[in-house]
Amino acid sequence: MKILIVEDEQGLRENMLTYLSEDKNVCESCTNLADALSKLGLYNYDFVLLDIGLPDGEGFEVLRYLKDKMREEAVIIISARNSLDDRIKGLNIGADDYLTKPFHLSELKARIVAVFRRKSTNSSNKLVFNEIVINLMERTVTINETEIILTRKEFDMLLYFVANKGKVISKTALAEHLWGDEMDMHDNFDFIYSHIKNLRKKILDFTTNDYLKSIYGIGYKFTDK
Repeated sequence: MKILIVEDEQGLRENMLTYLSEDKNVCESCTNLADALSKLGLYNYDFVLLDIGLPDGEGFEVLRYLKDKMREEAVIIISARNSLDDRIKGLNIGADDYLTKPFHLSELKARIVAVFRRKSTNSSNKLVFNEIVINLMERTVTINETEIILTRKEFDMLLYFVANKGKVISKTALAEHLWGDEMDMHDNFDFIYSHIKNLRKKILDFTTNDYLKSIYGIGYKFTDK
């Protein structure tokens, strides 16, 4: 999963980043409301872990932004405030859960899993594009009813392309979505080319349709046109 942590308390923020990254989640963080809204304006996430007491405003504004934009990110509020009014306000605006500080990281992880399971149960577990079927819960892909074996990054890349089918995805946006802050360690986009090449080959092993198009000088598009 791709997780955005909005937390201004350095120790807690770093502990969450370390702990959640151990499960191979792509984790990013910011410390204030302005940066949170900026990141959400540029990228999509699976989860937002949101402190509501931020130095430049209320975290509730993040919830309002996600609601206004009809976004699908799951949100767990993490706050030192334990008032019933704050809990009700957060849940009414759109938060999926409310966790009061201090908390054990294992409890946070359990809440994330529970929210993910609940949201997945309430929505379709499959994403279909012509003969390609992506099972979101099982993280499997079949093409013409035959399962293909993808690496974790290849699966996440295919899911991102299908979710944005017909749209031109820049190399930078693709790298930011799949690698997050890790992309700063790379000098160029060669690592993306390699994943694209492998994913395209695996798809073409099971279909004659070459859906993954290179857009010269920009990025890629997943389309059947």
